[in-house]
Amino acid sequence: MKQTELVFIPSPGIGHLAATVEIAKLLTQRDPRFSITIFIIKFPFWSDDISMTSDSDSIRYLTLPPVEVSPRATEPALLMSEFLEAQIPLLRDAVQELTLSNSVRLAGFVVDMFSTSMIDVADEFGVPSYLFYTSSAAFLGFKFHLQFLHDYEDLDFNEFKDSDAELEVPSFANSVPVKVFPSVMFDKEGGGTEMFLYNTRRFRQVKGIMVNTFVELESHAIQSFSGSTIPPVYPVGPVLNTQGGSVGGRQDATAVMSWLDDQPPSSVVFLCFGSMGGFGGDQVKEIAHGLERSGHRFLWSLRQPPPKGKIESPSNYANVEEVLPEGFLHRTARIGKVIGWAPQVAILAHSAVGGFVSHCGWNSTLESIYYGVPVATWPMFAEQQINAFQMVKDLGLAVEIKMDYNKDSSYIVSAQEIEIGLKNLMNIDNEVRKKREEMKKISKKVMIEGGSSHFSLGHFIEDMMVNIPCKQQSDI
Repeated sequence: MKQTELVFIPSPGIGHLAATVEIAKLLTQRDPRFSITIFIIKFPFWSDDISMTSDSDSIRYLTLPPVEVSPRATEPALLMSEFLEAQIPLLRDAVQELTLSNSVRLAGFVVDMFSTSMIDVADEFGVPSYLFYTSSAAFLGFKFHLQFLHDYEDLDFNEFKDSDAELEVPSFANSVPVKVFPSVMFDKEGGGTEMFLYNTRRFRQVKGIMVNTFVELESHAIQSFSGSTIPPVYPVGPVLNTQGGSVGGRQDATAVMSWLDDQPPSSVVFLCFGSMGGFGGDQVKEIAHGLERSGHRFLWSLRQPPPKGKIESPSNYANVEEVLPEGFLHRTARIGKVIGWAPQVAILAHSAVGGFVSHCGWNSTLESIYYGVPVATWPMFAEQQINAFQMVKDLGLAVEIKMDYNKDSSYIVSAQEIEIGLKNLMNIDNEVRKKREEMKKISKKVMIEGGSSHFSLGHFIEDMMVNIPCKQQSDI
């Protein structure tokens, strides 16, 4: 019998690729009929070193050749969309070769939230498309709702820009303040608004949507989909790499882990702001003062943002002493450690870590829940502000440092705000910590047999097998 082949097309960037690799592993472990090809697209403006090796005979990685793109946009999400469009001819040729040379039966394409233009290629091959959504169910519902209001009720997003308005959104339990909406929605001139709408309209064309979440975490959001006209939603998470390895490989983390081994249980605040999170000198000094005043032990992943107007990943500071307050490293030597890149999963899993100051990217949010580490929110860009709002207001699983911070604004979060946030975070008896502990236990159970996400993934596989076309272009 021909192997049943799924083609995955994640967006460039470690966060999207890491989650895609993990869901591919889950699918092939669950059902031996599947083989999966993950197409890796390298984004030329980011410095992520993506080198993939497969530990499964059922998963292969194919890197598409580089494409010259003259960027018309500076917004990362827009750049990504432009770049992905340019990959379509390459993907088409690669899939053609795959089906001919490997005698596989194509079951469908699995795209992610930015690679929806690849649905056209799936249509050419006469196979269905699915979406693997690497953010929350609440944000998925938000996108559908806002797109509906725009297309059918003539809502102009820019009417809300910079306002204190709040909007009722079915997938959120509380009204959502406009100040936590993704800034790309208001970028009419640069094309961000249209990209937001285009991708969401394409979501409606897939046969099903796997979401990296679980029913018990986002019961309100998932319930809000019932009876709607959107494609079936399958909560299949938390889909995480808990082995501590990083997609692409990183430097040795022994010194960091050794330092944590010497700290008391639940005593350390871990500050880390994701693969795109860096701060300039003024903000760095406020964080340092806030940390010092709080008196808590800390492990701080400090990264330098790229120069203004440049689209690339943050880098390590060449000399952190130059950007930190004078004498800070000396005064905090007994209780703190400042590092560059951080092995985040391994750190969150360590018993010494008692709190996490996070940018609220969805992968990081799920990791913090899985390891039961309370979060203080400090979002940077994209949908991170709305994730922070959900965690603090809807779910009560985080405390706030600054919920509507944006890395492109000139706002400096003060040392006092940081100190207050850290003290709330590390309050040993707080309600957030108790809720986190409960959700940690649930998050471990949902993926095993009898769990809600295990059941949901099985349901997805059954539905997908039914949708495989009898005749395919390669059979004709």
